[in-house]
Amino acid sequence: MGPGAQLGHDCYIGPYSIVGDEVTLGDGVRLEAHCVIDGRTTIGEGTHIFPFVSIGLASQDLKYKGEPSETCVGRRNRIREFVTIHRGTAGGGMLTQTGDDCLIMAQAHIAHDCIVGDGVIMANGATLAGHVKIDDQANIGAYSGVHQFCRIGREAYVGGYSVVVKDALPYALSVGNHARCYGLNKVGMKRRGYSQEAIDALHHAFHLLLSAKLNTTQALERIRTEIHDSPEVDELIRFIESSARGVVK
Repeated sequence: MGPGAQLGHDCYIGPYSIVGDEVTLGDGVRLEAHCVIDGRTTIGEGTHIFPFVSIGLASQDLKYKGEPSETCVGRRNRIREFVTIHRGTAGGGMLTQTGDDCLIMAQAHIAHDCIVGDGVIMANGATLAGHVKIDDQANIGAYSGVHQFCRIGREAYVGGYSVVVKDALPYALSVGNHARCYGLNKVGMKRRGYSQEAIDALHHAFHLLLSAKLNTTQALERIRTEIHDSPEVDELIRFIESSARGVVK
């Protein structure tokens, strides 16, 4: 352990793990054997990191020149075996960040300058290229890949082995290579406790977007006219209108 590392109360550092000089571990952080935590890295309280995880090491971006960027992992995360999370770069805000209560399964990769929200699940081998943004409660299936600068919306479900090259819509089920949107993730919304009114409003919005033979501009106009007082639909509209890469449809 580096002499400058800061440890909270009740931390556990397993055998053969390495904690760098600029690392801060919150209360109750547990590192199992053979982990490497380096760079300007903060791990939030209660996070459990399993063997052979690497967090905070230099970006694989060839433009990275050793700038003092950071990695910030939130609270109560479970980070499973062989996960890699790389520090940010000057070209992307100098920060890679995960939120709280995430489950990052074995062999997943979070590249430089990614911002991952709260409650996100990344299944085995899921891979985020640089500058990806994942909103709260999204689920990325096993061995899926997300292209640089893409966004994954709130409560989105990306099926296993998918390739995402545009922004994946919130509340939607997106699957395939390249990924296509197959409508509302009804099962996920029911499990999360969304009201039937919210589910019905989103189902109608996705019908207009995907099945009504309208282009995206026409669909958004119809959604605004026909659906009112739905925060979830409002979020869907904002997500589409703010997309720089276009959305998965």
